[in-house]
Amino acid sequence: MRGLLTLSLLFAGPALAQSRVPPPPLADTQLADAGQERTAKALMETLRCLVCQGQSIADSDADMAADMRALVRQRIAAGEAPDRVRDWLIERYGDYVSYDPPLSAATGPLWIAPILLLAIGALLAARSLKRRRR
Repeated sequence: MRGLLTLSLLFAGPALAQSRVPPPPLADTQLADAGQERTAKALMETLRCLVCQGQSIADSDADMAADMRALVRQRIAAGEAPDRVRDWLIERYGDYVSYDPPLSAATGPLWIAPILLLAIGALLAARSLKRRRR
């Protein structure tokens, strides 16, 4: 009996986590102007969902992503440039919201680490080949 209660609570958690609040009007509704919708969709694919790990707001089902999609569509429909919308979202939520964060003191290690790791790997490979030749 205790196991059944534990199991039911385990599976009830995710169901209870879903919001009962309906999404904003433009969260899942395309803009009437096809060009504006293409612009909004392209921008949404470059913005990271703050709740999900590794998903864009275009792909996420999270409530936060729905709110962000609605904001993007509203601003694009109002004639705002995609770069201005992106800048506003970065200002509001931080660099993490962008899949292409700017180079700064905080993001520098993220940009430098792959290059550094490749250089170390090349150095180790060259040393290994040099030892084998002897």
